[in-house]
Amino acid sequence: MTTLRRILAFARPYRARLILAIGLTLVSTAIGLIVPLGLKELIDAVFTEKNAGLLDRLSLGLLGLFAIQALVGSFGRYFMEWTGERVVTDLRRRVYDHLHRLGLRYFSTTRTGEITSRLTNDVSSVQKTATDDLASALTLSLTLIGSLVLMVVLNWRLTLVILVTVPIMAIGTRYFGQVVRKLSREIQDKLADTTAIAEEAIAAIRVVKAFARERFETSRYGTAVESLFETARKRAVVVAAFWGGVGFMFFVALVVIFWFGGREVLADRLSAGDLVAFIVYALNIARTVSGASRLYASLNSAAGASERLFELLDMAPEIADAPGARPLAEPVRGEVAFEDVRFSYDDGRPVLDGVSLHVKPGETIALVGPSGAGKTTLLNLIPRFYDPDKGSIQIDGVDLREATVDSVREAVSLVAQDIELFGVSLAQNIRYGRLDATDDEIERAARAANAHEFIVEAAQGYQTEVGERGVKLSGGQRQRVAIARALLKDPPILLLDEATSALDAESEAAVQEALARLMEGRTTFVIAHRLATVRDADRILVMDAGQIIDEGTHDDLVARGGLYARLAALQFNDAVPLA
Repeated sequence: MTTLRRILAFARPYRARLILAIGLTLVSTAIGLIVPLGLKELIDAVFTEKNAGLLDRLSLGLLGLFAIQALVGSFGRYFMEWTGERVVTDLRRRVYDHLHRLGLRYFSTTRTGEITSRLTNDVSSVQKTATDDLASALTLSLTLIGSLVLMVVLNWRLTLVILVTVPIMAIGTRYFGQVVRKLSREIQDKLADTTAIAEEAIAAIRVVKAFARERFETSRYGTAVESLFETARKRAVVVAAFWGGVGFMFFVALVVIFWFGGREVLADRLSAGDLVAFIVYALNIARTVSGASRLYASLNSAAGASERLFELLDMAPEIADAPGARPLAEPVRGEVAFEDVRFSYDDGRPVLDGVSLHVKPGETIALVGPSGAGKTTLLNLIPRFYDPDKGSIQIDGVDLREATVDSVREAVSLVAQDIELFGVSLAQNIRYGRLDATDDEIERAARAANAHEFIVEAAQGYQTEVGERGVKLSGGQRQRVAIARALLKDPPILLLDEATSALDAESEAAVQEALARLMEGRTTFVIAHRLATVRDADRILVMDAGQIIDEGTHDDLVARGGLYARLAALQFNDAVPLA
């Protein structure tokens, strides 16, 4: 019920339509309860009174009731469906919006397929609850109560005989619902696993084919779907056994009605019309109990999916605006300071250990050192992808935790080795840097990034689709599109994380030229393993084991010896610095 209340809370903005839908549904159900009484009168008119005129009038009256019921029921169903679809749309948007508020820590520990499953499969499960199940619950409740009342009116002794079966069904239904809920939650979890496996393999299809691992991946997916099938089979066994029991109880009750009701007719305590009406009401109750059992199973299935959704919605964003947070003052100069910053991921191992650093506006800082030294983590803290465990990071003297997240990220732009592009046009990918940019501004950014030439040679120029994650472009082309995007954003602080390490010499030269334009007048942090790309930086910071162990210009660091000098000796003995 807690889960159901949370789902229905999304219907509050549409309560007028929901109340109308409920009202029409109840009217339609009430008309259905009158019909057996009409049948009673009709049968008595034929078999008892032998009144042909009354038979005609009753038949026409029943037809009129059926027509009104159909019309009212259709409108009620429409408004109920509309409300349900609206609720599910709002829920889907709420979940997606909340996903974007969560920090990178969540996405680094949760598989993409799991996230996609919650957004699609789980929301679809909730959709049935918000539409069909709500209408069914109202209809079944009124039908059950109304039928019982009218059965008591017709013959209370026969009603007591029927009610003996109700506690048995209620106990069975409760146990059945608990088992189904547990299995349904397990099914949703395993469905998320299969989605994650498929999505990972498809995303890495080049690797799969390069290593000839198609059979391995199909086997891995097959194992997952077989596990899903086995859980679904268990649920099917429970459902089949339950419905077999319900069916048997129903037929037992029907035989009892015929036997006991027939004896009541023979004793003149019940007319033939009363018995027929009683049987129809009994069938209504049987249909209601059956429907209630299905509804209970459906609600428990939806509850399993809803729990997963609300677990996500209840997850507090790791990075959020503090109370009273203000945007960074414009214009942002680009002064960056780290004060005794310490940071670790979930395993608790320190990745940054007491880092202190002051960068003046417009200064270019290079970060070098072995893998795992903490270089990328240091960059990730500047746009508040994570917050430090201890210490503070400041931009223009303002602690990032006291500024709004949006203003911090608007002041920073990241160009990484692995460029993420969207499966839309080249122009739309560049415009992502500033959504209100004109076509002329996009072209100027592309020219500055050395991207205009290959763009105009593409099939549809700037409107050419790049494919999923930019798969139709080369590595150098993707980098230049990313640089154009950053140029269009025009941030005061620029982060370059191995932006040229995976490129051939020709592409690297074009990208380096574009990067030089991008870096002009900006505070820039550069990570590069190839020291030739950072030797002209204003300062080079040498990092190891999460600490800055040395800093200076290229010549100073080489002259002092140490880690940087050893790295430089290894690289420049057989490498030619780029012009």
